[in-house]
Amino acid sequence: MTHIRIATRRSPLALWQAEYVARRLREIDPSVTTELVKIVTRGDKILDVPLAKVGGKGLFTKEIDQALLDGRADIAVHSMKDVPTALPAGTSIRANPVREDPRDAVATVTGGGLDSLPEGARIGTSSLRRIAQLRQRFPGFSFISIRGNIQTRLGKLGTEVDAVILAAAGVRRMGMEAQMHEFIDADVLMPAVAQGTLGIQTRDEDEAINALVDRLNDPETAVRTKAERAFLARLEGGCQVPIAAHAVLDGETLNLRGLVGEVDGSRLIRDEISGPADQAEALGIRLAEAILDQGGRSILEALYAPHEA
Repeated sequence: MTHIRIATRRSPLALWQAEYVARRLREIDPSVTTELVKIVTRGDKILDVPLAKVGGKGLFTKEIDQALLDGRADIAVHSMKDVPTALPAGTSIRANPVREDPRDAVATVTGGGLDSLPEGARIGTSSLRRIAQLRQRFPGFSFISIRGNIQTRLGKLGTEVDAVILAAAGVRRMGMEAQMHEFIDADVLMPAVAQGTLGIQTRDEDEAINALVDRLNDPETAVRTKAERAFLARLEGGCQVPIAAHAVLDGETLNLRGLVGEVDGSRLIRDEISGPADQAEALGIRLAEAILDQGGRSILEALYAPHEA
């Protein structure tokens, strides 16, 4: 019998994700027993400041990494969009289960989509990626920083804000699709890197657990995630800059789009690339370099000065 302790954040969505992985592991091997190790991360504690101002990588993962490293947990379940591109030595993202909807979704006071909102509408989001893209398309909107779990943010609708933008994956996982009024096309609002993807992190040395976790990996999701994260890693991007990417597979061909923008939305640099799916990482790097050469480098250098992109 194998007992697997699963490190997770304490939010309702994080617990759903951890329980999902626990259930899948027990389905694979009925002799497996599971236990959730619930952890509060720095990102969970700081709710009154936009993530872009908190800074630093691993806001939602550092304490979970530590639980894995010191033996309090055997695996960790993350939302991949929160996971830094560099992981602690001796650990890896071992599996990416099937990706959920990568798009963003919006709930509005009008009951319609973003197009139904009037000039001056207050949009609730703390994501620079969302703000930069929407400022270009809807220059009359104002943006209000809101943080917290899905339920907390939706609770501000109609009082503090006129619309709340959320990751569609979280909304669907929590069974709250009916509260959304539009699922925003990725051509209108390019998703965050790896949005909708879960990552199962393990210690490299744990061969028996790794053999189990390997069976949860979805090859298509893993390839798409690898391309998007390679793009992000080459840009050395974090929460302080609007970066987006979206990879799709068409047979053996991978199509990857990416974006880097000014925080105020005054300039968005977009490009795309296609190539063999087995070259996902190289494609992500090449797309990042193309965007850097088109002006992304100056955007990043200004935001990260004196650090070079």
